[in-house]
Amino acid sequence: MPVAERQGSRQAARRKVGRPPRIDREMIARAAHEVGLADLTVRRVADHLGVSVAGLYHHIAGKDDLLRLAAEYSATKVPAPVDTGQHWSLWLLEWAHHNRDAFVAEPELLGQYLEGAISAEAIADNVDAILGVLVRQGFTILEARAAYELVSSCALGSAINAIREVRAAANGRPVAAEHLRVLAQRDPDDLPYLRLLVAEAALAGEQPFVARVATVLIGIAAERGEPWQPIVDAIRSAS
Repeated sequence: MPVAERQGSRQAARRKVGRPPRIDREMIARAAHEVGLADLTVRRVADHLGVSVAGLYHHIAGKDDLLRLAAEYSATKVPAPVDTGQHWSLWLLEWAHHNRDAFVAEPELLGQYLEGAISAEAIADNVDAILGVLVRQGFTILEARAAYELVSSCALGSAINAIREVRAAANGRPVAAEHLRVLAQRDPDDLPYLRLLVAEAALAGEQPFVARVATVLIGIAAERGEPWQPIVDAIRSAS
């Protein structure tokens, strides 16, 4: 190889060594998801991608924008239910599990959801699929929306309770133990119904999530004038 050509090759190699990697918003979203919403900072994501903070800011508007990207990406990581012709009650039960699992797996996602950080574009396909199954099984579009919102509210409440319990336990203050602590400080005749709840709950255990959703589904069926016992039987079989 001629000297001039060898020198040109070495110069090109040297230029490539210092060149920052090319990134885009999709790569940033994936990196933010891998870092985790709980530990998310612009610096951590930049380090994860092997770029400078300044380089990352060429693609994001700031930490809030980064959180939105991460939240939307994380929201798509839990596999969505698949329409296999199942009864509408089982379809909604699967979506209840999907929503609850997504928030419990990534608690910081809840804050982003409440802030409205997950865009309509990110969930449009899922919403259309949910409504479509219900409409094809006799729901009006408004009935379908109302049914999904009821089930989603149940799933969200259950996720909040689960996240709260985990965090309370991590702080050394589990909810059940805190109830006992308060009761021990009060006169034995005080708070009779809380005492009864604590005693009964210790024997019965926590109501399963499926049972909570089933109550909502039975209510939907009753409102539609449908028999509810087949729904209970189907849920038991699926569980």
